[in-house]
Amino acid sequence: MNYPSKLIETAVNEISRLPSIGRKSALRLALHLLKQDPMEVRRLTQAIEDLVEKTQYCTQCHAISDTPICQVCSSPKRDRSVICVVESISDLMAIENTAQYNGLYHILGGVISPIEGVDAADLNIQSLVERAAQPETQEIILALNASMEGETTAFYLTKLLKEKQVRISTIARGVPIGGELEYTDEITLARSIAKRIRYE
Repeated sequence: MNYPSKLIETAVNEISRLPSIGRKSALRLALHLLKQDPMEVRRLTQAIEDLVEKTQYCTQCHAISDTPICQVCSSPKRDRSVICVVESISDLMAIENTAQYNGLYHILGGVISPIEGVDAADLNIQSLVERAAQPETQEIILALNASMEGETTAFYLTKLLKEKQVRISTIARGVPIGGELEYTDEITLARSIAKRIRYE
């Protein structure tokens, strides 16, 4: 692709490094920014700089936070006996948006993946073990993705936490609402049948 300006080319190269942004989309964004009021563009760049430089991570659950202890961990309304283990902040946000969970969280920061060179030492596992050892912790919910890496990580954590005096559970998996059985993969369908519940 030929660019009319080296500045446009540099901007496109940088924007296209973002996830799910191709070069054509990056070019559209760059041209859109050129049409905006300079103050609006400065606000955008300032927000990005602040995001990178000022973002903190909760010292307890490793969630993105504005303070050393996040709002969830510091809330007195939360059930401190339950910790939900998730892979990322986006998983935490998805669960929070259901408004069905009132416990604490623990973000691993990924899953064990030998292919990508990620092992247990690269994840926030040691701090989870320490939290599981606290007397107030009674249950650990493993809410990891239903992938090979997610299952491997869940198996590893289960073995690691087995000696602790905590109940270890996992989120239910099954056919999604609106899903059709003929298009559901065999593993999900088999698990749905094996973990069936009484119809109320």
